Amino acid sequence: MEKEPLFSAKSLKLLTDPLGRSNPVTTLVLGICSALAVTVKLEPAVVMAISVTAVIAVSNVIMSMLRNTIPNRIRIIVQLVVISLLVILVDQILRAFAYTVSKQLSVFVGLIITNCIVMGRIEAFALSNKPLPALIDGIGNGLGYGVILVTVAFFRELLGSGTLWGYRIIPSSFYVANGGVYENNGLVILPPMALILLGIIIWIQRSRNKNLTEH
Repeated sequence: MEKEPLFSAKSLKLLTDPLGRSNPVTTLVLGICSALAVTVKLEPAVVMAISVTAVIAVSNVIMSMLRNTIPNRIRIIVQLVVISLLVILVDQILRAFAYTVSKQLSVFVGLIITNCIVMGRIEAFALSNKPLPALIDGIGNGLGYGVILVTVAFFRELLGSGTLWGYRIIPSSFYVANGGVYENNGLVILPPMALILLGIIIWIQRSRNKNLTEH
């Protein structure tokens, strides 16, 4: 049987759909907790996005490879073991090479284990497809999740702190304390504003894709 090329239309669709109309956060409303918790600053949001993408992609591949050997009655247990192992590895890597960010993310790295996107993609896709499509699907959904996190974090850090990635973007001379007229918006760094920003993103997406409101 002829092998499907890596960059086929089907593979491209698996990679790009989660970035738009099939985004796991805005369409399926999954992974909301971390979108609220780790988006005060851009750096931890990017690190969390990369971490979740790695866990989804690798767990998809592993479970796809094991899909014909795992008894159905214990598949959830096996999934949790695989995901937990990967999350522990990610956590240890962050502690070793990005300790400051790891401290900022705190328990939310461990909570990747309970992220519905990870388990959802295994159940919905990896267990019924070959490893390569499962890998692409995992990367696509991880990137879709990451796009939302980074977008929310961008606006929260810029408007709430006047910085991006810790670097000053809004000049100090603009602030009231230095004779200017600008003040950081303290509301933006509170969890409710993350939910509001997420709601705005969902509203924009569904306004552009009317068919999403039917699902």
